[in-house]
Amino acid sequence: MKLYSLSVLYKGEPKAVLLKAAYDVSSFSFFQRSSVQEFMTFTSQLIVERSVKGSRASVKEQEYLCHVCVRNDSLAGVVIADSEYPSRVAFTLLEKVLDEFSKQVDRIDWPVGSPATIHYTALDDHLSKYQNPRDADPMTKVQAELDETKIILHNTMESLLERGEKLDDLVSKSEVLGTQSKAFYKTARKQNSCCAIM
Repeated sequence: MKLYSLSVLYKGEPKAVLLKAAYDVSSFSFFQRSSVQEFMTFTSQLIVERSVKGSRASVKEQEYLCHVCVRNDSLAGVVIADSEYPSRVAFTLLEKVLDEFSKQVDRIDWPVGSPATIHYTALDDHLSKYQNPRDADPMTKVQAELDETKIILHNTMESLLERGEKLDDLVSKSEVLGTQSKAFYKTARKQNSCCAIM
């Protein structure tokens, strides 16, 4: 899972204006990095221009996903990530960044702003923090912990079932238990097995 780009734009008429952006192109070769960064900027602007105000969308391009959020006040954010990155976390990041940006940067500067004139420095921090969605997003962390617990519980159930099968063998071999005790055990076992959840 990887984030490649995080951009804040203003959806003007007819063009979108890039206000601020952060990129992580370290996974590309040195000679491709500037071209990849330009393409990400172009893609972000194009997606914002074609999105309606007050909308969220995810656009798939080859193995990449572009998540876009355009607010009603024309402020927009775009995250470009690989296809494995969770959409919910990407949209959480976009909403957080857009809220922060709108509080720190005066609304008058949005239509005429550029990356050089807008003073908002948190994008690089957000891009690096959200590289691992499990660490950055509490819901993803809880989901991962639940998945781990589920695996442990499943393994425990399997070991209990194995132990139960061995217990069946011991009961059937036991000469000490009376016939009535063995019948009670088998009946109880049948009753419990019909209610087992797998």
